[in-house]
Amino acid sequence: MAGRAPSRRAAVLREMGLGPLWRLRTQGAQRLDEEVGEGGWEGGGERGAEAPPGAALAGVEAAHVVPRPLVADAPSPSAAAASSPALTVHGFPEQRPAGRRSAEAAAGDIAPYADSARSARIATLGWDELEEDIRQCRACVLCERRRQAVPGVGDRQARWMLVGEGPGAEEDQRGEPFVGQAGRLLDNMLAAIGLRRGEDVYIGNAVKCRPPHNRTPERAELAACRPYLERQIALVQPRLLVALGRPAAQALLDREIAISAARGKLFDHGGVPVVVTYHPAYLLRNPRDKAKAWEDLCFARRFMARAAANG
Repeated sequence: MAGRAPSRRAAVLREMGLGPLWRLRTQGAQRLDEEVGEGGWEGGGERGAEAPPGAALAGVEAAHVVPRPLVADAPSPSAAAASSPALTVHGFPEQRPAGRRSAEAAAGDIAPYADSARSARIATLGWDELEEDIRQCRACVLCERRRQAVPGVGDRQARWMLVGEGPGAEEDQRGEPFVGQAGRLLDNMLAAIGLRRGEDVYIGNAVKCRPPHNRTPERAELAACRPYLERQIALVQPRLLVALGRPAAQALLDREIAISAARGKLFDHGGVPVVVTYHPAYLLRNPRDKAKAWEDLCFARRFMARAAANG
């Protein structure tokens, strides 16, 4: 590839300190220019430089780095009767909820905790009223130990809306989601697919206050914040929701879900397609799964491109 002029995106990514981590080395070291330009999510500066320890993805050479087939493996007859993907959203499979749910699945629902009167009131709020209501909220125990609530940040008319789990320590101090190490990784992930925080992207969390010791939010806490998340979605009117991690997916889909089983599928939230992937904090602890998250981002980007082409 010597002598090839770098693309504009490559130059931007190198300025941001992003290295060439994502490559497909099958059949003549074929490059992923159309997927990631010349950059990755983090790592070495110069083109071709070795990635820093822990950043390189073992097994990427053999992995299929574009999203896996859009239709899941054929389910068993009983599973197919309960829930079957349908090619209904711009040619992408939409995963529809099962018609009948088991007691175990119903136990994971957060809807039974909802306060209908409070939800109805929140559904009428504009942006300024909504954010003030979030800051003053005392609907669950998370308010007792917070420094401040963290409403959300970004383009209020974005096509992309990203939903995380909840604020961490730094977010609790600064009042903005994804500002710590996980936030820097998220910014790199967005840059890799040509997006930027605040530009056509809105970022929020399933819960607006930090859970003690960054524990996983409980169902009652997810339910207390759910009217706020619903109102944010209604105000933003995104074309795509991206659930970052299991609690975010649970909040959006109102049921227990496994990230490994949900990847590569489209779900529905009130008419808005939902893509499920890993939380950046998880990827920091498990860097080998960055390849899977990259597949998910490519899947989401291709859906958005097809949706735009179809109007």
